[in-house]
Amino acid sequence: MATRIWYETHSTTLDNEAGIATGWLPGELAPLGREQALALGGRIRDRRPDAIFCSDLARAVQTASIALERSETEIPVLLDWRLRECDYGRLNGAPSVEVHHDRLRYLQLPYPDGESWQDAVDRVAAAVADAAARHRERTIMIIGHIASYFGVRRAAGDRTPLGELITEPFDWQPGWAYDLHG
Repeated sequence: MATRIWYETHSTTLDNEAGIATGWLPGELAPLGREQALALGGRIRDRRPDAIFCSDLARAVQTASIALERSETEIPVLLDWRLRECDYGRLNGAPSVEVHHDRLRYLQLPYPDGESWQDAVDRVAAAVADAAARHRERTIMIIGHIASYFGVRRAAGDRTPLGELITEPFDWQPGWAYDLHG
């Protein structure tokens, strides 16, 4: 048997709408993001996770809180700093085009006063593996960021070279499902 992981990104933020790469800054959901979080609540009711593991950054926590507002069952929400976005260091809060135009430059090299994509993905993959081990053969949801998405894929066995992974187009969808074995 496997542990089923449902991965969801945090909902749309004011920074997303303004073209800002929030990084390790808190962020705040936009009105559209609040609507998306309510829709996530419906997916949570359908998927019935045993637990939700969530980045501790405000935009992810807001997403989980709003999604669970109308929940009729208690689902534990566990905050884990390791599920955070990549730390862009001095570029946290900078325009997205400035931060993301050359992700490959920061594949192994940390952003100024931040971390590399390799470090961020490894951090998230370790958090996902720990969460799956705590809920072996059950269903959990993870709410995070783009680095979280890459880390979940890594933990689930995706061996796409990291340079390809961080530069492939990201097409949002209402959740991704992965099975972690072992």
